[in-house]
Amino acid sequence: MLILFNKPFNVLCQFTGEPGKETLAGFIQVPGVYAAGRLDADSEGLLVLTDDGALQKRIADPRHKLPKTYLVQVEGCPDEAALARLRAGVDLGDFVTMPCDARLVAEPAWLWPRNPPIRERKSIPVSWVEIVLREGKNRQVRRMTAKVGFPTLRLIRVRIGDWTLDGLAPGAWTEAAAPAVQSAPPSPMRSRVARSFRRH
Repeated sequence: MLILFNKPFNVLCQFTGEPGKETLAGFIQVPGVYAAGRLDADSEGLLVLTDDGALQKRIADPRHKLPKTYLVQVEGCPDEAALARLRAGVDLGDFVTMPCDARLVAEPAWLWPRNPPIRERKSIPVSWVEIVLREGKNRQVRRMTAKVGFPTLRLIRVRIGDWTLDGLAPGAWTEAAAPAVQSAPPSPMRSRVARSFRRH
C-alpha cells in the first residue's frame, strides 16, 4: 500500500509523540504504514507512506536520486547570483549540497493559509523560490537559503518523483499506485561473462 499525505504545519512525521504534539496518527488510521522520508514539523506538504519496507527504503534512499520539489517562501528577493549559488551547491560547513534546480516563481494561486500565519515584516518583501533536490539532509533547504542570505519563512514540498500534492487539502490523504521497481542493468563485465558462458 502507498499513501500520499499533505502534512500540515507543526505535525510530526511519526505516529507517536510527546503529549500535546500532533502526529500522523491524528490523520491516518491505517495500520502498518510508515513514512518514506521525512518533513520537519515546521514544514508542510507531500509525505509518502507505505507498508512495504523495501519500497520505503528505496524512496528515502538518496542513491536513487528521486527528485523532490519544494516551494519556499523566503525573506527578501533573491537575485540571479543567489540562485546560481543554490544551483551550484552550497557549503554548509558539515557538507556541500549537490547541484540542484532553483528558480523564482509566483506565489501559487492554490496556496492554503498557514495556521498560525507567517510573521512577515512590512519593510521586507518576500519571494517564492522553487527548489528541486536529489538529496535530503536535515533542514537542508532552510540552511541553503539562509546561507545565501534569504531565510526561509515557509516550506512546502509539492512533488516527490512523479507523485504530487494535486487535489490534496492539508491533512488529507489518498492511496496511490506503487511504482514499478526496476532492477539495475547488468554491468558490462557481467554481460561479457554471461556471453562467455553461452559460447562454452
